[in-house]
Amino acid sequence: MSSHIPINQVDPTAPTPQNTPLTHAPIAAGLSRPTVPDITEDNEQEEEETPAASGNIQQAMLGLVHGKLSGLIGKSSGYVESLPVEVKKNVEALKGVQAKQIELQNQYKRECLELEKKYLDLQKPLYDRRREIISGTAQPTPEEIEAGEQQSIKEDPDYTPLPKDVPPALSGIPEFWLTALRTHVGFAEIITDRDVDALKSLTDIRIEYLPTTELKPGFKLRFFFAPNDYFENEVLEKTYLYQEEVGYTGDFMYDRAIGTEIKWKEDKDLTKEFEVKKQRNKNTNRTRLVRKARSTASFFNFFNPPQPPSEAMIEAGDIDEDELEEIEEKLEMDYQLGEDLKEKIIPRAIDYFTGKALEYEDFDDEDDFEDIEDDEDDEEESDEDESDSDEDVPARRRGPPKGRGAGATASSNPEECKQQ
Repeated sequence: MSSHIPINQVDPTAPTPQNTPLTHAPIAAGLSRPTVPDITEDNEQEEEETPAASGNIQQAMLGLVHGKLSGLIGKSSGYVESLPVEVKKNVEALKGVQAKQIELQNQYKRECLELEKKYLDLQKPLYDRRREIISGTAQPTPEEIEAGEQQSIKEDPDYTPLPKDVPPALSGIPEFWLTALRTHVGFAEIITDRDVDALKSLTDIRIEYLPTTELKPGFKLRFFFAPNDYFENEVLEKTYLYQEEVGYTGDFMYDRAIGTEIKWKEDKDLTKEFEVKKQRNKNTNRTRLVRKARSTASFFNFFNPPQPPSEAMIEAGDIDEDELEEIEEKLEMDYQLGEDLKEKIIPRAIDYFTGKALEYEDFDDEDDFEDIEDDEDDEEESDEDESDSDEDVPARRRGPPKGRGAGATASSNPEECKQQ
């Protein structure tokens, strides 16, 4: 006779999600009695509580209970572990079924990406036309101007049409992309006054999807520049790679980012600050002037993406939690900027230039956040600058490090197939 129990004859006292007690439940943890003083102990006249006082006690108790429950998230009640082997096999079978669902989700996201590529190709002539008008290499047609004014009237009934007898400017639209980027809240934070002159030469920003022959899916942002006094590059690129499989939410997950090495002209590196210091030789008493460089805030750090520590470094304890949290914040910001360029700024550049895009930004949750103080330790940086190892090294100009890929798992967040 078989020793196993048929599914329909399982012992009714066996643990289930309904009758399995949580070992750390609030009552079991000693919260069955109030942890606030009994208000009748010191004053018998307060036996009859006011509704407000009763509500305060209930709120205090509720807070305690919620605090205990929050520690239970992700912990097993022991129910699944207590199931018979026969039932556990059914559980494993469901995991196998789900694995096939995930494969279909991967295929779905890949096809969505191909659909985005298709419509990006259809929009390329329009992006080319936009670039011509911005640069002044071509004049807008009366039909294009008329269509734009109709759109303005649709958005604002009080809009006043422009005079018909005034021709469009031959110079195009000066500082178009600089203005559009500075209208975006995230980029406005990283564009410094030192960056402005260089960004005035920015003529276009484009997006390209990586070819399907690549191992990992992803996209590339391309920044086109006119000749300028700061760097030799005509194009600066930033590539974002996705992981091969979608994440738990069904979206592509970021793998890493790769930036362009900027070929700065002499003394024009905007990501560095230089200062001249006088040094004295301890033995000969001779003095010399040396120039020291240190990293500084700049928009162009965008092309040198943050790099997360390896798993080996984390496991070895070479990086503490605060440093890891700081790196994660930088990675999250970096990928959010890339995603906003892809999904918002590039396809709707004129709305960012005019400021209309800000009407659609969600600022409702700003009250839930507070400012975070910058914890940079200037004294430590000063000590590093004056280290003995620097004394024997003549001043020389150092270029920025080559952009390195940054691995991360920040979700790209598209819940549906999106068109550029």
